Amino acid sequence: MDRLIAKAKTDMDKTVEVVAKEVASYRTGRASPALVDSLEVEYYGTKVPLNQIASIHVAETRLLAITPWDKNALSAIEKAIMTSELGLMPTNDGNIVRLELPALTEERREELSKQVRKRIEDGKVAIRNIRRSTNESIDKMEKAEGLSEAEVRVGKDEVQEITDKHTKRIEEIGEQKIAEIMEI
Repeated sequence: MDRLIAKAKTDMDKTVEVVAKEVASYRTGRASPALVDSLEVEYYGTKVPLNQIASIHVAETRLLAITPWDKNALSAIEKAIMTSELGLMPTNDGNIVRLELPALTEERREELSKQVRKRIEDGKVAIRNIRRSTNESIDKMEKAEGLSEAEVRVGKDEVQEITDKHTKRIEEIGEQKIAEIMEI
């Protein structure tokens, strides 16, 4: 049973990491390298994450500077940004690609907040699914290995405790991001 609970905890940790990474990529009023970090760029016939072919840093509050290690990648980076869902227009000076983030409108802030809430809810559902499958495995162990009701109850309580902890972490990530988005 300890292995089942440890696996559930590991799976829930991974879910929280994925949700945190996805939520970090939502655009706020500020520039953040996470916005374009994993953007796929067509580089010599292969799709490569942007952070593997260029350095990305915040030049100003609402300006990202992307410096490719190979100048030949400039046009590919520009194309990847323009075809992405970011809705941003890059500028290229021959050495650096600059991305200026316009101020968010109130309507856009609300829309982004809804997207974050949906992603947070999806993460919580994933954690509850892990809990459900772990509890089902504990029930199967009860029948197969003859566990007592007390052992089963203790195991399920531990799984619920882990679930609550991870759900709370996901909610905190979401609240923090929504506060960031709504900040003017």
